[in-house]
Amino acid sequence: MPTLNTEKHGTKRKNLFLRVAKGHFATNDRHSNYYIDVVAQKARLSEAKAVAEELSSYFYHNAVVDTVLCIDGTEVIGACLADQITKADFISVNAHKSIYVVTPETTNSSQLLFRDNIIPMINGKHVMIMAVSYSSGKTVKAAIDAIRYYGGSVSGVCAIFSTVEKTIDDIPVYSCFDPKFLGDYETYKAHDCPLCKQGVPLDALINGYGYSKLR
Repeated sequence: MPTLNTEKHGTKRKNLFLRVAKGHFATNDRHSNYYIDVVAQKARLSEAKAVAEELSSYFYHNAVVDTVLCIDGTEVIGACLADQITKADFISVNAHKSIYVVTPETTNSSQLLFRDNIIPMINGKHVMIMAVSYSSGKTVKAAIDAIRYYGGSVSGVCAIFSTVEKTIDDIPVYSCFDPKFLGDYETYKAHDCPLCKQGVPLDALINGYGYSKLR
C-alpha cells in the first residue's frame, strides 16, 4: 500500500502532534506544498482528547455551546470536545450542561442536510463546528449556511489546522496549529499554483479523510 513520508512534530501538550508531509498536493479546489495528516487525531482516542483539550482552552470562559456539529469525519474529536466542555470544572456559560454531537448528511449538490429528528438539535441552538482544517473555507461555509438555514447560530469553528483566525463573516476560528508552526506552508488556487507552473507533478490528492497517492 503506497504511503507518504510524514514528519511528526510534538508540542508541550501530551499526545498533541502535527504530522505533515511536504510535496505537491491537491484538494478539489486548492493546491498546497504540505499535506496535514490528521487521521490519528480523528481515530485515536488519546490524541482526540488532546485536540479537544487544546481547542476548548481557547473558549474556556466565553462560549455558549449546545451542539457540536462534526464534519470531515471528526466525530471522535467532537465527542471529546463535548465531554471537555461539560466537565464540572469548566467555566462555561452553557446553562444546560448537556451537549448534542451531530453529523450532517451531504446531498449530491454538496449541500448539508439534517433530518427532521435532528433539526431540534440545531434549531435555536448555539452550534460549534468541528472540522479537520480551515483553509479555503468551502466546507465550513456550507456548514455555517446549513446551521443558519435550520435556525441555529454559530458559536465558532474548531479545527486542528487553520490558516485564519476568523471566517469571512467574523466567526472565530479556534485551531491547534496554524501556518506559523510550519514556517513555509503555502496554499494556492489551482490555476495559480507555482508548483504546477514549474512542472512539479502532484504527489497525492487529499481531503479531510486522507490522501490518494499518485506517484
